[in-house]
Amino acid sequence: MIKPEQNERRSTLRGKRVIILGGTSGMGFATAEAAAHEGASVVVVSSRKEKVDAAVSRLPQGAEGHAVDLTNEAQVRDFFSQIGEFDHLVFTAGDPLQLANLGEVDMDAARQMFNLRYWGALMAAKYGSVNIRPGGSITLASGTAGVRPQKGCTVAGSVCGAVEALTKALAVELSPLRVNAVCFGLMRTEMWSGIPEADRNAMFEAAGKSLPLGRIGEPEDAAEAFLYLMRERHSTGQIVVVDGGTTLV
Repeated sequence: MIKPEQNERRSTLRGKRVIILGGTSGMGFATAEAAAHEGASVVVVSSRKEKVDAAVSRLPQGAEGHAVDLTNEAQVRDFFSQIGEFDHLVFTAGDPLQLANLGEVDMDAARQMFNLRYWGALMAAKYGSVNIRPGGSITLASGTAGVRPQKGCTVAGSVCGAVEALTKALAVELSPLRVNAVCFGLMRTEMWSGIPEADRNAMFEAAGKSLPLGRIGEPEDAAEAFLYLMRERHSTGQIVVVDGGTTLV
């Protein structure tokens, strides 16, 4: 027989307030949508107001949206100083990955990747953690390039490795606040919209056929991982791999 306290431990995100930085597209939007459907109050953040407005219009009534440059410390600090208390912080913000052989790496673009994906996450944790209610969490996003880099992934792999190290350090620094990350394989998101559609679909199909699962990830797969780490209560400093078996083959 299930006891009342067990039901409480199995509760959903109903009544929780969730902030998703990078929540206007791809994995972030799917997470916002899934959390809202579970009864959470969601706040999506992105650098472009038009994307924020479009995302809020597609979310259930009551969702909030804010335009914030997540590489700008003053804007990040001001956002969290005004947003009030909340329960869970998810960071999925990221520009398209720079994939290039070392001799062709654009150093300015490489620095921008770190500015957003690493320094942005660190600033979000610094200024956002003070507003997180007891029992809450921070979840960051990483990728399999940090675990199993391929040629052309020097910068992407470095960023992912840095984010995973940051996750573990924050779990110690901010304890008992839970801090985790999700390490993703190839996902079908707007991240790849710069590639012509036919080439993009061919890439997705070929990559999917090479995986044990037979397909690449979808935004909804990512959302399930983020929601799991928000709901559960006994993991911190962990990297949850959601990659269709990418790191096995």
